[in-house]
Amino acid sequence: MGRCSTATPSLKSELSVTATLPLPSERLAAVRGRIDTASREAGRTSKDVTLIAVSKQQSIEAVSELADLGQRDFGENYLQEGLQKIEALRDHRLVWHFIGQLQSNKTRPVAERFDWVHTIDQLKIAARLSEQRPFHAPALSVCVQVKLVEEDSKGGVLLADLPNLLGAIAMLPRLQLRGLMTIPPAETDLAQQRYWFAVLRRSFEAARDRHPTLDTLSMGMSADLESAVAEGATHVRIGTALFGQRLQYLA
Repeated sequence: MGRCSTATPSLKSELSVTATLPLPSERLAAVRGRIDTASREAGRTSKDVTLIAVSKQQSIEAVSELADLGQRDFGENYLQEGLQKIEALRDHRLVWHFIGQLQSNKTRPVAERFDWVHTIDQLKIAARLSEQRPFHAPALSVCVQVKLVEEDSKGGVLLADLPNLLGAIAMLPRLQLRGLMTIPPAETDLAQQRYWFAVLRRSFEAARDRHPTLDTLSMGMSADLESAVAEGATHVRIGTALFGQRLQYLA
């Protein structure tokens, strides 16, 4: 993954326009347009970037509507809510990403029903997912969440501990170690946004020296996806720009 262009557009207009678009089709087109523009300005193509629609606290109907428009990847933070959607929408053949903090006593249903886990930061969680992944299922794709700065509200492994954790996870059966994920400090300055994403990109590039099959940088959300794409994101996790402000989910 080469170094990307330094050009990053202003986001205020894109965010404000996307937030006021009334139709899901318009919001989805606007987000895809932002990804396409950011990719071209970084010397990439939009095919390099997977859009994960973050559907936490959104209704099954809202998710189904986006799925009917061709959106295939969805991210869930809350286990029970996610399981209800997976069951209700099983005929859509969607790809489900678990992107919330995962407790060890809740790993089995994640191992059994999700396709990806982006938030591994402890070996014991990875080991339980490995043990509980059904033999008939394909390997569970996993990313290690990296904490770039000390923030009590966020999970993640510190950079100093990352090599050992990656090495241990790579040895586990029924898991496919795909790459790294981060939730950086909130920044409005584009240069600062890119700074944090560049830190993760460099860590990813270093990790690929020992794990050459790594292919995933999961980073970037509604307010900073352009900066993430400029620094090499392969997966962006977008909620507000697709669904609007979250409402309390009702099963």
